Amino acid sequence: MTGERTGWFVSIDGPSGVGKSTTVKALHALLEQQGRTAQRTVEPPDTALGSFTRSNANEIHGLALECLVAAARYEHIDTVIRPALRAGRLVISDRYLPSTLVLQQLDGVPLDYLLALNAHVIMPDLAVLLTASPALISARIAERGVTHRFHLAPSAPGREVDLYADAASYLMARDVKVLLLDTSNATPSDVARRIADAIPAVPIASVATTPTTSLDS
Repeated sequence: MTGERTGWFVSIDGPSGVGKSTTVKALHALLEQQGRTAQRTVEPPDTALGSFTRSNANEIHGLALECLVAAARYEHIDTVIRPALRAGRLVISDRYLPSTLVLQQLDGVPLDYLLALNAHVIMPDLAVLLTASPALISARIAERGVTHRFHLAPSAPGREVDLYADAASYLMARDVKVLLLDTSNATPSDVARRIADAIPAVPIASVATTPTTSLDS
């Protein structure tokens, strides 16, 4: 953390079907109940650029889409995340860099290009990566219906899970605290509680990485 950054930044990512967005809402509600105000945000952000990126992600592919995603992220950092951290707030982002390292690789973008384009992003203090078995993810996607072209391939859930594991390794190598949670047999409330327990009441400069944790134990 730098001298200008007194808040705490949490990103939450994971494959479709793991209950990510529901968990983010449950976490925000739990923190509020605990008297811990959090600023919730999302990627792509709710800006003109972010909205354009989100609404055209099925039509724009590969390098072009990643350029839009990265541009929207830097706008997100400049207009939302950095000001909130300077003000000492706790920021919770629904998707961040790990999603890019996974989804854009599924879209055929080389990893070195992704890392170069995102070389100047703010790293989270805590990166939460949710996971589940590929079979369970496939079943949940089939139940709700495919909402994105990345999920059309039958092998996509398994590859997505593997790429998120790779993203976790990348973040830990950058000294980011990573919380890996298997949500296969857990409710969003269970997951939210585990994440809340990992967020310090008072921001601290550095914390150790943690191993994968199953919530059904």
